[in-house]
Amino acid sequence: MKTRMLRKAVATTVAATMVLSVPVYAKEDEKVTIDQIELGKDYTDIKADLKFLTHKTDVVDTVFKGYVEEFQKLYPNVNIEYEGITDYANDVTMRLSTGDWGDICMVPTTVDKDELENYFVSFGDKGSLSKIYESNMLNNFAFGDQVYGVPSMANVQGIVYNKAVFKEAGITELPKTPDEFLDDLQKIKDNTDAIPMYTNFAAGWTMTAWDSYIDGGATGDPDFVNNVLCKGKDPFSDRGDGTGPYAVYNTLYEAVSRGLTEDDPTTTDWEGSKGMLNNGQIGCMALGSWSVTQMQQAGDHADDIGYMTFPITVDGKQYAAAGPDYCYGINCNSSEDQQIAAMCYIKWLVEESGYSQSEGGLSIVTGSEYPEALKDMEGVELVVNNPAPEGEENLWNDINNDSELGINVSGAVPTEVVESAVTGEKTMDDLVQEWNEQWTSAQENNGITFE
Repeated sequence: MKTRMLRKAVATTVAATMVLSVPVYAKEDEKVTIDQIELGKDYTDIKADLKFLTHKTDVVDTVFKGYVEEFQKLYPNVNIEYEGITDYANDVTMRLSTGDWGDICMVPTTVDKDELENYFVSFGDKGSLSKIYESNMLNNFAFGDQVYGVPSMANVQGIVYNKAVFKEAGITELPKTPDEFLDDLQKIKDNTDAIPMYTNFAAGWTMTAWDSYIDGGATGDPDFVNNVLCKGKDPFSDRGDGTGPYAVYNTLYEAVSRGLTEDDPTTTDWEGSKGMLNNGQIGCMALGSWSVTQMQQAGDHADDIGYMTFPITVDGKQYAAAGPDYCYGINCNSSEDQQIAAMCYIKWLVEESGYSQSEGGLSIVTGSEYPEALKDMEGVELVVNNPAPEGEENLWNDINNDSELGINVSGAVPTEVVESAVTGEKTMDDLVQEWNEQWTSAQENNGITFE
């Protein structure tokens, strides 16, 4: 994303009329940071009207309305209007360039790190924020030593499944390899009336879940993205040991080609799938841990909903990719009072609202307990991607964009996998060759060459 607006200077002190609510550390020429704010004591008299852009369209008038009401018990003069956006990433990417989009948004991954300050206010330096939030969860939108996006929660990437269906199928142990997983899907098809694995293909955005498995969860390597994907040769090729990107995408290909998914992927129904998984009409779905709560709430069989890591084993050990969900960002063009009020609200959301727990995710607050829904993943090591080396912060985005594969953005790769598996027009080898060629070209465009 190229900068098309000038960043306005972030205001550093509050108005004289608010002196009583200003903490003693808010000195002249110092800007407010999220770690300095004490909720319910600082800035309680601040007045602001905030507009909040969100991808969570289904809870704008329910859950989020309740959050605003609770927050206003502490900050009665802060009004917050949520705007739910369906095609979130594309819509917000376009709106950011205008500068006049609102005050808070969930930062789209399309923003390059070296341009974050052109759009967003810094929440503070990473060292200070790491004292209250998990440091490795602050990497996605940090540049230099400044953090421009604070995660709403963290997700574990795995498979949400129906325990009763697995039991009825005769599955006594969770699969640990792609072959075991495919065998279990076949058991579900043979021994139950459930759809073994539901792709949710028609929804589009759901397909990106497959992209999220290909790094740490499939390799156990927190540097896989920056070292192997960005700088390695032909990273989509079969590694021969059931690990890495090939193993992930091939699992999807095989499941579809063997008839272990719904009959027609183009007719899947995202909202309907929640109840279907809850009542045992579906065996499993590839979704982040955020999905667990939604599946539990979709019917009368919450206890049947389980969560497992993606079925890959690396040198005898299983891993699960973990990382930040959407991150909150504050418009650098908002007024001083709006920025401070927005920071107070984001701090309350992250630390007090219970949002991460209700969504089945991990809280980024240091010392938070592991959620009940994920406690079945004992023995699985969580892997969080390390930040890119200094000077290479944009390399992943640049290669990914130039390749037009849209990994973790558009779902183009898993979408092509499903389409090819249905029609049989392309084998996995055909697809891999094309992906590697596109990726190599993008690497070369960005200075990565091979002899």
